[in-house]
Amino acid sequence: MPQQIAIVEDEPAIAANYRDHLEREGFAVQLYADRQQAASAFALALPDLAIIDVGLGDEMEGGFELCRELRVRSAELPIVFLTARDSELDIISGLRLGADEYLTKDISQAQLMARIHALLRRVRALASPEKKDDVIRQGKLELNRERMTVRWNHQPVELTVTEFWMVYALARHPGHVKSRQQLMNSADVVLDDNTITSHIKRIRRKFQTVDDTFQNIETAYGVGYRWKG
Repeated sequence: MPQQIAIVEDEPAIAANYRDHLEREGFAVQLYADRQQAASAFALALPDLAIIDVGLGDEMEGGFELCRELRVRSAELPIVFLTARDSELDIISGLRLGADEYLTKDISQAQLMARIHALLRRVRALASPEKKDDVIRQGKLELNRERMTVRWNHQPVELTVTEFWMVYALARHPGHVKSRQQLMNSADVVLDDNTITSHIKRIRRKFQTVDDTFQNIETAYGVGYRWKG
């Protein structure tokens, strides 16, 4: 049975384009043009993954509200914002509401598919028994590669897929400097240097929310970053 993906997008041509591509990948896709339509359908059954635009018709932040409602229903449902809005405030708002990814519509379909498969793989891994070889332990850090989960001092740290692979690249070899290009390769994304820097800042802040003394990601000025083991 194909996995179900819901797309909540008020531009019919854009929604149809994503639907066609996802269906070619073997997914079953439902389209919803506004928050009310989607909320009514989700009240009956949740999809395996939801892709949501932020602005929905007359509701400038209808996607944010829908994300909030979905998180009340399920903590595990993968939620992806796919939007033209790319301000840092919007990105932070989306992630704080519980989205797993915040992507802009200029992302390639290949990258979008990679993110979707990664999120669904994480959900499957969380439901399977833990394998010892998938776990990295460095001091207070516990990172499960297969489940894509991170704990610091026994407390969960909620990272996006991109952030997770950056931490994985750094923590796998403590003390080794990883360049921005290496971090991009690890996360399978193409980003400019400023965006990499923003990701690192957000990762540090997320660790610091559970431990305000966290200083384990060091900057190697002009080169990249290293994990302090």
